[in-house]
Amino acid sequence: MPRRPRGPSPPEPHEEPSAAPPPGLAAKLAELIAAAFPGVLVVGPEPEEVLRDLAGLCREKGWNLATWTADGGEDGPADPLAAVKALPASGDGETPSLLAMVHPQRYLNSPELLAAIRSALAAGKTRRTCLILVQPIGDLPPELGRDFAVLDCPLPSRAELEAVARGVATEAGELPDPLTPVLDAAAGLTRSEAENAFALSLVRHGRLDPGPLWELKAKQLSSGGPLSLSRGGPGFEALGGMEALKTFCGSVLRKIRPTAEAKGVLLLGPGGVGKSSFARALGREVERPTLTLDVGGLMGSLVGQTEHQTRQALATVEAMAPCVLFVDEVERALAGTSGGAPDSGVSSRLLGTLLSWLADRPPGVFVVCTANDASRLPPELTRSGRFDATFFLDLPGPEQRAGIWETYRERYGVAAGDATPADAGWTGAEIESCCRLSALLGVSLDEAATHVVPVSVSAAEPLAKLRRWASGRCLDAEAGGVFRPGDGDPSGDAPRRRTSRPAKQNYSLN
Repeated sequence: MPRRPRGPSPPEPHEEPSAAPPPGLAAKLAELIAAAFPGVLVVGPEPEEVLRDLAGLCREKGWNLATWTADGGEDGPADPLAAVKALPASGDGETPSLLAMVHPQRYLNSPELLAAIRSALAAGKTRRTCLILVQPIGDLPPELGRDFAVLDCPLPSRAELEAVARGVATEAGELPDPLTPVLDAAAGLTRSEAENAFALSLVRHGRLDPGPLWELKAKQLSSGGPLSLSRGGPGFEALGGMEALKTFCGSVLRKIRPTAEAKGVLLLGPGGVGKSSFARALGREVERPTLTLDVGGLMGSLVGQTEHQTRQALATVEAMAPCVLFVDEVERALAGTSGGAPDSGVSSRLLGTLLSWLADRPPGVFVVCTANDASRLPPELTRSGRFDATFFLDLPGPEQRAGIWETYRERYGVAAGDATPADAGWTGAEIESCCRLSALLGVSLDEAATHVVPVSVSAAEPLAKLRRWASGRCLDAEAGGVFRPGDGDPSGDAPRRRTSRPAKQNYSLN
């Protein structure tokens, strides 16, 4: 064997050094089996792909492989207990012998099966046998929790999706050039889901098209999961004000810098001022899909279900990068995480997982969190490093409100001569509500305004408290710089700073 040089070898001329790609599932399994691990748990949504990789690995290495499924397969027992008991006898202490069990989680409540698994694991070190459990969740009974090495089977990469696409679109003209928009649309799907979407695209368009893939992905995410997908819709041109916030986010997302990656923003403000609308418009503006995460939807009733759903949702977000992740009213979603919640610490572990992910999330995921109540925000969430900046969105000023009235008058068919009611302290959502009620009831805007109670009145005390908290702590979403509330004007009409704006905008704040 040649000796290793003492110093790092310089790269060959004209050769760019590059980082090695992370090892795949087969390589990780090979390491564990070669190290005589007696038990491995593979967590993934596609057991067929795991078995395919495992079969290829065993053919390459000359290892023995047996598989078990609930129906017994072609030549195996349907009884999981019999399959596990036969595993130690299949090993000779030299050549590894593997037993892969697909979806065994339904049977792991049997005391006899648990005892047999423990015996098989104990014999695995000397007999060179390995029990591989393949299931969609990472939960194991307490008796087995420390006996299995856990491997997560990631969603397919864009390179793997390209291989699937080329396997489906085999005729001339079926593969578009470039293929990048199709692969971006397929990111986040499993191999089987992507294959189905590619086939549907061929039937509809005669070639691979991103449309059916986005459609299928939106349906998959919205079918009872904590994630939902939105694309298209209005961009920044439909949002009035927030000039500093728009400029900041547009700048950090449009300019690619190899040494720095944008993380996200935290938006603080009363309800109805446009925080959610901005988060959805941002994705359209920078041409990224917007994923909405329902943190409350991550909570599960079964032991370990919350942790599994959290890992699965974050893995989907990472696979769909570059994207915008929107978490609305994050302080409500994380209520009870500061301790004292009667949930056996599930909320605290959820907060810890999210905080760790926010600090170390992969490139390409820009997170927008909104909050209405600063006092309920966990202090760990607002520390430096989680977000690039924290902005405060105050009530719209007179100029902004005039533009919002114009937008919603046109949308709901309100007559131009109908006088605008007194609107000091109104939000964009309240202006829209007034115009909508005027159209529904067939009354003037003044009469419709009698049915609207602005948040500046109904929540005057919380709003004043929120402004005091934001003063000096947040950036001003409209004027830029550190936020300072208007002096002596509780409605927020006093300008905080002189700004120049376009003569006319299409305003929508809700």
